[in-house]
Amino acid sequence: MKIEAIELIRVTMPLRNTFRTSFGTVHERDLLLVRVVTPAAEGWGECVAFGTPMYSSEYVAGAAEVLERFLGPRLLERGEVRAEEVAELLAPVRGHRMAKGALETAVLDAQLRSRDESLGDYLGATRNRVPAGVSVGILDSVPELLDVVGGYLAEGYLRIKLKIAPGWDVEPVRAVRERFGDDILLQVDANAAYTLADARHLARLDDFGLLLVEQPLAEEQLRQHAELARLIRTPICLDESIVSAQGAADALALGACRIVNIKPGRVGGYLEARRVHDVCRAHGVAVWCGGMLETGIGRAANVALAGLPGFTVPGDTSGSARYYEHDLTEPFVLRDGHLDLPTGPGIGVTPDAAALAARTTASTWLTA
Repeated sequence: MKIEAIELIRVTMPLRNTFRTSFGTVHERDLLLVRVVTPAAEGWGECVAFGTPMYSSEYVAGAAEVLERFLGPRLLERGEVRAEEVAELLAPVRGHRMAKGALETAVLDAQLRSRDESLGDYLGATRNRVPAGVSVGILDSVPELLDVVGGYLAEGYLRIKLKIAPGWDVEPVRAVRERFGDDILLQVDANAAYTLADARHLARLDDFGLLLVEQPLAEEQLRQHAELARLIRTPICLDESIVSAQGAADALALGACRIVNIKPGRVGGYLEARRVHDVCRAHGVAVWCGGMLETGIGRAANVALAGLPGFTVPGDTSGSARYYEHDLTEPFVLRDGHLDLPTGPGIGVTPDAAALAARTTASTWLTA
């Protein structure tokens, strides 16, 4: 396809509820959307970087700049390009996987729309709906946590993930288990808030039959994660540490994890996410699809990815209403604890023009 233009759209989306983790608190989502225009179709991608470089080194303003100055021009100069070539074309620009992933997704979306093929079919999805879990942030009190978890279970979510941090870990988990029993699928996410010196404390979580403890230690500490895995019974899942299929293979070879959270933006897009899935499946390691408070644009693509056969743990593919009063697309609605894969061409959704205009704070066009 010939890329005629690229639009970078800054959007602000207020969250229905404040979302607090070990690395900070989010009240509204500062987002960057990418639209690619070709003669045959338009494509959309969502950059999952946050407004500040706390979860990762990438952040929205930086992603917008690198797309405008370096990544976008490289594709526009190339002219004819296939989605499968984008990663190689952008490789000379170091890092910036979230920005690259958004651009690649927009190109892939346009490419698939032009041939009337869904993203799920292209990636190899084997299901038409996926089980949905929900991520529960750090709250002010245990009673408040129990009310929130009870509400999500009543809505039908099939798995609960609790954000934890030093001072908010064992007792909240104990309270949820005591209130709701051992049958609910329960896991925790530390977002790298602990050190190996906390191993004895983290081992106290073994008593609660958790699915996994996600990213307990810092991103680069694969060896320490492998050592922690020998000291606790709860399976370790890696998130921030997994930035590529090669990184996943290294983590598995070291014994640093038994489960992998695949976030497409974090690994550079859905094509690399599929490669991570394939590596893990070849090693008999379960994967699940993580979330980054996406709008319907990013959520649609995540749900399509989660339809692949290796995604055997319910992911953070929550319904739109979990985060937003009004999404940018038709809302994703939970039905019997599942979300349906989009069936339309490409990612299967497009932004509502009025909703997008109401939330847009800036727009930049790039042309050849």
